[in-house]
Amino acid sequence: MMAPRYWDETIETMERGDLDALVDERIRYTVRYAAEHSPFYRKWFAEEQIDPTAVTCHEDLLDLPVISGQVIREHQPPAAPDFAFRSIGWEKVFTVHETSGTSGVPKTFFLTWEDWERYAEKYARAFTAQGIGKGDRLVLCTSYGMNIGANTMTLAARDMGVAVIPEGKCTFPVRVIRNYRPTAIVGSVFKFLRLARRLRAEGIEPQNAGVRSLVIGGEGFAEESRAHLEKVWGCKVYNTYGSTEGTMCGECPVKNGLHCPEDLVHVDLYDPALERFVRDREDGRLVLTTLLPPGGKAGTLLLNYDTEDWSRVVSRSTCACGRTHLRIEPPWREAETVTVAGCAVNRVDIERAVFQPENMAYLTGEYEAFLYGDEDETVLRVSMECEDLASADQNAVKHQFLERLFTDKPTLAEACEEKKCRVLFHFTAPGGLELAAVKGRPKRIVDRR
Repeated sequence: MMAPRYWDETIETMERGDLDALVDERIRYTVRYAAEHSPFYRKWFAEEQIDPTAVTCHEDLLDLPVISGQVIREHQPPAAPDFAFRSIGWEKVFTVHETSGTSGVPKTFFLTWEDWERYAEKYARAFTAQGIGKGDRLVLCTSYGMNIGANTMTLAARDMGVAVIPEGKCTFPVRVIRNYRPTAIVGSVFKFLRLARRLRAEGIEPQNAGVRSLVIGGEGFAEESRAHLEKVWGCKVYNTYGSTEGTMCGECPVKNGLHCPEDLVHVDLYDPALERFVRDREDGRLVLTTLLPPGGKAGTLLLNYDTEDWSRVVSRSTCACGRTHLRIEPPWREAETVTVAGCAVNRVDIERAVFQPENMAYLTGEYEAFLYGDEDETVLRVSMECEDLASADQNAVKHQFLERLFTDKPTLAEACEEKKCRVLFHFTAPGGLELAAVKGRPKRIVDRR
């Protein structure tokens, strides 16, 4: 069945002037709602000497302080007696959720049923843009629980007429593919690669499995790994970005940036080092503001919240798909960035070098990187898993890896020439990496200095 182009065409193709006016209306209402219903923001406006009624448009948000995740933690148990960001009575709270806690104490968020409907709307738009529609069968390899991703996608699928196969993990039996013939799967780059290997081991070529869309959720990835996945599976691979805080964005068929649902969440980009909001095309951390329609309610709302994920605006002009909402680069996580001899290196930089097309004749795609050393010299040790260790051309892989990494990071190349840094390689058979023994999502770049 042919999926529609849009979930809500009126909103998704709204002219820029009308969209900006709608955003400003919702900012005015949301700020007033925060002042009236959020204990934190009521006190925050008073301490910062901010008149909520003076915030009338999206430009006014740029004059407000930025709120960090640490501020949320400081205003909830155990640091505080109650949850100052809860903006609704307990009798109106539908569910309680926590972030993963990978960067500290988990942050708590309260969702009303209205929140759930708005969250589901965001994913319904993204899934529709990615060719998923009524009659499709969607395998969700994202965990159900305190994180909201799987539940939100399930609710979106219900609204779309899409059948959900709620596996939670990509280690489901191959009979799921044989029996239910799913047309789309949500997972991660490496879950999809491992699933493809399991299918082949049981005599099923992934390209013949009937899957039309792979949706990568919750992580950045290199374009090279996308290209490899599309080759392995013979279908489109799309990127989405979501968070418990409510930033759900998704690619359209053009795959030139993720569309932000501007009527539901406002996004700015901020550079904490420069202490200013950045211009379009400049790198900055995503700063989000919840947007409520007049009369709407929220369990937890955020104004100028620093997600600590980096991105940049691709464009605010109309996309070739017809959507008018702004597009951003797939975000990269600050927690996955390390400094090597003065050069910032992100996990995606390593992944891009691993997934060079010539390398994938020998590699499975699984990798891990560790940093060692002291002030005088840093060692970047990269381990890669080979399909067949005995026949892998390790020298060719090393050459391709370094050529791409040093092209992207010339400062790192200079540091290596000056003996301030070394890049070492280790190759292993399948299952030989340290992360193979780690449960859950492992860190692929680890600083052990």
